[in-house]
Amino acid sequence: MAMLMWQCNKSTDRDQAFKPFIMENTIETAIDTLIEKAGEKQRERITRGVKQAASFWRETDGTQEDFKEFCKTYYIDDPAMTERVFNRISGNFETIFGYYTKITLDLRRPLELDIGEILPVDETFGSYNPFTHFTDDFFASRMAFFIVLNFPYYSLAEKSANAAVWSRLDWAYARLGDVFDSRVPAEVNQNLVNVSTSSDIYISEYNVYAGNLIDSTGKTYFPKGMKLLSHWNLRDEIKANYGREGGLDNQKLLYEVMKRIIAQEIPKEVINSEEYQWNPFENVILFNGEEIPATPEKDIRFAHLLDFFHAQQRIDPYYPELNTYIQRNFESGMEIPLEEVEQLFMEFLSSPELKLAADVVRSRLNRELQPFDIWYDGFKARTNIAPEVLDKTCRDRYPNPQAVQEDLPQILLKLGFTSEKAAEIASRIQVDPARGSGHAAGSEIRSEKSLLRTRIFAEGMDYKGYNVAIHEFGHNVEQTISLHNVDHYMLRGVPNTAFTEALAFIFQKRDIELLGYEDLDRQKQALNDLDSYWSLSEIMGVSLVDIRTWKWLYENPTATAEELKDAVNRISAEVWNNYFADIFGMFDQTILGIYSHMISYPLYLPNYAYGQIIEFQLEEYLQGKNFGKEIERIFSLGKLTPEQWMLEATGDRISVQPIFRSVREAIEALNISDQLMFGSGEG
Repeated sequence: MAMLMWQCNKSTDRDQAFKPFIMENTIETAIDTLIEKAGEKQRERITRGVKQAASFWRETDGTQEDFKEFCKTYYIDDPAMTERVFNRISGNFETIFGYYTKITLDLRRPLELDIGEILPVDETFGSYNPFTHFTDDFFASRMAFFIVLNFPYYSLAEKSANAAVWSRLDWAYARLGDVFDSRVPAEVNQNLVNVSTSSDIYISEYNVYAGNLIDSTGKTYFPKGMKLLSHWNLRDEIKANYGREGGLDNQKLLYEVMKRIIAQEIPKEVINSEEYQWNPFENVILFNGEEIPATPEKDIRFAHLLDFFHAQQRIDPYYPELNTYIQRNFESGMEIPLEEVEQLFMEFLSSPELKLAADVVRSRLNRELQPFDIWYDGFKARTNIAPEVLDKTCRDRYPNPQAVQEDLPQILLKLGFTSEKAAEIASRIQVDPARGSGHAAGSEIRSEKSLLRTRIFAEGMDYKGYNVAIHEFGHNVEQTISLHNVDHYMLRGVPNTAFTEALAFIFQKRDIELLGYEDLDRQKQALNDLDSYWSLSEIMGVSLVDIRTWKWLYENPTATAEELKDAVNRISAEVWNNYFADIFGMFDQTILGIYSHMISYPLYLPNYAYGQIIEFQLEEYLQGKNFGKEIERIFSLGKLTPEQWMLEATGDRISVQPIFRSVREAIEALNISDQLMFGSGEG
């Protein structure tokens, strides 16, 4: 095979993003020449590869004759050579992707880890991303054209149609074809990185000091110094107050905080500051006991989202087919069409089971429902254990990140992994102290570790932090298995982030057991099924808000931050009114717009909802089986399409019907209709 000619070209001009340069007769001539050389059996592969290469070729890449000569010279017609070249490219990409990822994570350490103050230079370094020039460099060198020609891209519909007949190698070839589905210039990619970094910093520093919250009498409700990150800790503190004395008043106070954030009426002075007291009911602040003027945050939250939208708009023209962020997120990212996702969510939220589950919650609380009861947490076994006990257990066991690190093998042993496998997986995961709520960052190269970032305070890890850490550890286990156990590097990972979320949820659900507490509830399975259903209903609601916000953005591309704020509040109320208002007996609530993901990880929320569907099916499948062994097998399947992955993992297609059946069975098992008093009467 001839040596590739490496040459530097200027970046593609944005205005020329998809202006065709290669003429149709040139394409046909190139195809005919290659078929004559390779034979009729390769017609489909040749036609696909040549047409896709032509779609990316610009005038700066060469003439019509140059294109034909390139195809003739670099098309591989020998299957054995194709596989050898594929393996070489895969190894090279592991090096590139692996060390690019390491550079990115290392430069973001000051922004994401609790290792001291953020310096002025940190945001600049944190915004640097070596991936931004990857596409430019590989098209300029013509290596991207070589890959597109020999390992062409397949659409989601084509992957689904071929899923059952493709070999593992066919799948790996197709995933290599996914690498170059667009030609976005480096400066456009870097702009998105800058915007995303700014949003991440904004959200990671968005704390409310709960101990400084007061009512109209000046009464405080939370311990001095309690710092709650929005939305995660605010939501989790609402959850923690079910069954707690005075819990309902605490929840109402935090709910007022959330509403002020969504409406952008929260005073700027109280964000990440302990200097002021704040009465969110009347929205007044006090300094040294004296009321002072407050400055509403106004539209800053939505200005960040608008910046992200504009950054995606700049990217849109460089995708031949997926020319909106919505399409890229669902067709390419999730590999599930938006219409299917939205229809599934609406079907789920419109089901009669939601009202039945709401009746269960109402009877257990022995009061009328409040909007924040979408986070009702009373189905979990841990609500029978005093929060103070859980906090003390976690603080004693995990005073620092090193203690978490040392306990990882034991956690895996308790979950059913062999001692050898537990030690192996744990050795490939590194625990770091997170500045925000915590997250998992996977490695892209087998020589590096997956990172578990978790929030640990000076006095140790509290239960909320532990609960999040177990969730993130589930991600790390998936990241490790799906990188080290797959047969082809290009198949590393899972079909989409919903599948890694599924394993994270499966781990998180076992958090109490992992602490060593016995669940004495004889009706555990019924309660677990109701808990899964109720939390899934909530996350589907916020996912629909996220989806419809992006639809609105594309319909109103010149909107201001204030108009976007009004739209999100309106959409939040509409989704609430459509699916929750009749059940809760309250209309026009905007609570579904509180999630910080909408700002720092736009359109990520549907992955959580889909992840819980996947989680439920996996949990059902795992019953009675060796947990560790099956998790290893299932997450070694790699990046197939979602439907094919589920078929090979469990033997069934993705469906919500099993959830509906389980909810009805759970309610019947608990005899809810005959039991009107479950809780203490206070939320």
